[in-house]
Amino acid sequence: MLSIRFTGAQAACGTNVGAASTFEGATEVRLVNTGAAEHLVTVANSADTTLATFTLESLDKIIVNKDTTDQIFAANAAVIGTPCTTSLR
Repeated sequence: MLSIRFTGAQAACGTNVGAASTFEGATEVRLVNTGAAEHLVTVANSADTTLATFTLESLDKIIVNKDTTDQIFAANAAVIGTPCTTSLR
């Protein structure tokens, strides 16, 4: 079973690279789309270069692994993130 330890406060994702967050330098971030529509999520490095994008479906959740300086933003602030760590139990 996957165990999740939340290590910081939940926050809405910024909606552009200028408002992106490292989520307190976390290497794992749990994202939840609380909206009624799918939204694009972007992971960018500290130079604001896009590393990856994916679509997060309505009411879906995912844990993203990233480097401490990588940033996350979404097309809509309905996507919220929480820094965390995971382990198998």
